[in-house]
Amino acid sequence: MSDPTEIVVQIIRLPHAHDLGPPAYQSEQAAGLDLICAIEPAADIAIPPGGRFLTPTGFAIELPPGYEGQVRPRSGLAVKHGVTVLNAPGTIDSDYRGELKVLLFNAGDQPFRLERGMRIAQLVVAPVVTARLQLATQLSETGRGEGGFGSTGTKLSPPA
Repeated sequence: MSDPTEIVVQIIRLPHAHDLGPPAYQSEQAAGLDLICAIEPAADIAIPPGGRFLTPTGFAIELPPGYEGQVRPRSGLAVKHGVTVLNAPGTIDSDYRGELKVLLFNAGDQPFRLERGMRIAQLVVAPVVTARLQLATQLSETGRGEGGFGSTGTKLSPPA
């Protein structure tokens, strides 16, 4: 019997990733597969502070209909170097067949040097619910109403 929490995702290795392993979970209960930097071996790429770089991973995937891939930052790169995924989470739609690429952004104060084979981001595969929009003349009332962008404050209420 198959595991209901597991799906099959087809993946192909592109020629410029001939020596790199595929995305992989790094622990038994990890939520995301680590994506690898597939820049050319001789490339000398440093993302300057405030700069961004569209990083190739060397792989393309085929997600089943009803699923998406969410490209997310790696916490270690963020805390140690200020490097994150600019459009996090980036969405990979199930009908996309091109190379997975990661838009890295350097929010740190030092240039960040990329290296071939470096783990640069995570890919979380998640189910998608399709919304059917319905025009209405009014929306239901709530206590919050139209309050947004900080309207609920920043401090928690004291425990009861």
